[in-house]
Amino acid sequence: MLYTQKTPAEKHANLRAVLDSGELLRFPGAFNPLSAKLIQDKSFEGVYISGAVIAADLGLPDIGLTTLTEVAGRAAQISRMTDLPTLVDADTGFGEPMNVARTVQSLEDAGVAGLHIEDQVNPKRCGHLDGKAVVDDDSAIKRIRAAADARRDPNLLIMARTDIRAIEGLQASIDRAKALVDAGADAIFPEAMKDLSEFEAMTSALDVPVLANMTEFGKSELFTNQQLADAGIRIVIYPVSLLRLAMGAAERGLDTLTSDGTLASTVPEMQTRARLYELLDYEAYNTFDTSIYNFKV
Repeated sequence: MLYTQKTPAEKHANLRAVLDSGELLRFPGAFNPLSAKLIQDKSFEGVYISGAVIAADLGLPDIGLTTLTEVAGRAAQISRMTDLPTLVDADTGFGEPMNVARTVQSLEDAGVAGLHIEDQVNPKRCGHLDGKAVVDDDSAIKRIRAAADARRDPNLLIMARTDIRAIEGLQASIDRAKALVDAGADAIFPEAMKDLSEFEAMTSALDVPVLANMTEFGKSELFTNQQLADAGIRIVIYPVSLLRLAMGAAERGLDTLTSDGTLASTVPEMQTRARLYELLDYEAYNTFDTSIYNFKV
């Protein structure tokens, strides 16, 4: 009932422990707090909070228009509704190294278990679009060093994302990832790998966990969990998948309403009221105070 009973510190420690287990961790992207509850209910290992999804939810493109306040606010709303660790997209850290440090502490206060900072220039763009640009090695290193130094709980996962693969190639991506680990990154997110062999090259070259981004309509093939695990990947995210599924269903529903004048034919496809109440745990609220909460599930 209400919010998770697990403290942020417990979730930080839990994420570190499961990463040490060597198993592949699956983090579907939550587009709101309710979808985070569904991800937990379906027994996934974590929840991803995508910057692209936050921007889209605001009706904006993913080109660096969102603010730290907006990202931290949504991260807090999602993180407090699930016992699972949450990993949030912190873009470029919303500014220079001092801004990166503030970003880390703000997101730590929001209750996330981890965050990633990328090496794109400002303003950034979606990692699977052409025309990206990245900062030089020194600037990228300073961002991650500032992030690692700013955290107050050493178990907060600081992940470095690098977009350099699309610009300078795989070896440049490996070299930069190594430098970012030396700067304090606990894990690496190599964006827009071309094929499975590139993921394998990255995991073989690094001694920290590597994340794979399985976003639809992107530059990477949608590999299976087993393929990724065999390649040494430790975390896989599906950042925009649930939003795409939900928006696809919503669009089809609106088209049906326009063509048929009723949604009667789509009711079997809808989540039932009983299932929604189950996810929201109405019964627990009912039990808490029957003098106020006296509804039936």
